[in-house]
Amino acid sequence: MVHSQTLDKSQSFDLKKHIPLLAVLLSGAFITILNQTLLATALPPIMKDLKISESTVQWLQSIFMLVNGIMIPITAFLIGKFTTRSLFLTAMGTFAMGTLIAAVSPDFTFLLIGRMLQGAGAGIMMPLLQTILFLIFPVSQRGKAMGMFGLIIAFAPAIGPSLSGYLVDHYPWRSVFYVVLPIAIVIIVAAYFLLKNVTEQTNPKMDYLSIVLSTFGFGGLLYGFSVAGNVGWLSPNVLISLVIGAVTLYLFITRQLKLEEPILEFRVFKYSIFSLATALGMIVFASMIATTVILPLFMQNLLGFNALHSGLMLLPGAIVMGVMNPVTGALFDKYGARWLLRIGFAILTVTTFFFANLSQDTTFTYLATLNAIRMLGIAMVMMPSTTLGLNQLPNRLISHGTAMNNTFRQISGAIGTAVLVTITITAASGGSVAGAIHGVNVAFIVAGSVAAFGFLLSFAIRDKKPIH
Repeated sequence: MVHSQTLDKSQSFDLKKHIPLLAVLLSGAFITILNQTLLATALPPIMKDLKISESTVQWLQSIFMLVNGIMIPITAFLIGKFTTRSLFLTAMGTFAMGTLIAAVSPDFTFLLIGRMLQGAGAGIMMPLLQTILFLIFPVSQRGKAMGMFGLIIAFAPAIGPSLSGYLVDHYPWRSVFYVVLPIAIVIIVAAYFLLKNVTEQTNPKMDYLSIVLSTFGFGGLLYGFSVAGNVGWLSPNVLISLVIGAVTLYLFITRQLKLEEPILEFRVFKYSIFSLATALGMIVFASMIATTVILPLFMQNLLGFNALHSGLMLLPGAIVMGVMNPVTGALFDKYGARWLLRIGFAILTVTTFFFANLSQDTTFTYLATLNAIRMLGIAMVMMPSTTLGLNQLPNRLISHGTAMNNTFRQISGAIGTAVLVTITITAASGGSVAGAIHGVNVAFIVAGSVAAFGFLLSFAIRDKKPIH
């Protein structure tokens, strides 16, 4: 259960007092998430300018996600070791330095180093922000807080592809980084003056072996699943990285359970509602990420739409999700998670099965409308499930809960994408467009079945009202 000191704050909580702090934190989250989606449309001109292959240029995306995924699990340790201000400024400083190196990079190696630094800064940012939100807000208003966070998560990826498309069409590809850099610098300056220390320093011991095991464990799994969809599950690269990831992750977990001060506290899973809510969040996140990969491929490769149109098709859904996140947050605070999760998963399941009926005659309007309704369902699940799970943890475990939640979400996104892309390819028949579309439909049948499982799982949530 949550500490009583958190509950006592609900009487005297003053949101206005925290607005400057929240503005800085949410801006930092926004720019790091925006940055993830900015590069997608810039990859072709980077290939041409730096004279590199498609498989090489993809590393700019892979390395960001990989470093991001490696940093997230150790943020609970970093939050205990350093003050809020120093950790936020270090994360944003690392991100800004990476952006600058990427912008002026003379060759691919420097560009890759820039992306690694960006990924490291962004990886710290997300769990840190969630931890701070949960420590600032009383339990009765955490749904609202996570709704604001969800607004940022939804809108940043929605703007990214359109903004980068415009920049790349009118300016050199480096403009993608030059646009981000001044914003990052402004956020650093604002944070220096406005950010207060919120998290408690427990000064945990540095266990270097745990850091190494975490890096190879989570990094191996993320890399293996990320490339499996492109090179095949039986590729030596995939098999070796998955085996190394699984073995070292097992060693990492067993070591954490023996340590007095673990880097990442796996005992958060003793809280059954946290475990269940994390599982529901993984299902919905994998479902969302995989669709944003499969639908644009379907539109561009099989229906003949261009990249801009496939980006615009996803835009209404992102807007719906952005608008709905604060609404679902307020509903969570008032009524709890139970019915939000059930209705959300019901919408997600039905709309995903509707996507399993695509053909060469499928229209842009059909795809955009159905995806928007689907994102409504996702909005009803994503932030409420996260808030529900973290609400069960005492304050001392919230940083571990947010790190765990973000880590498992990253892994589920990578697995979901890899599995559905593989199904799309292997289920395609005859080498024709119709055969390829059949592969897409089969992938959505599998995704719908997973969503249906999430719907059934949501009935294990018993809360009748939020915890006060």
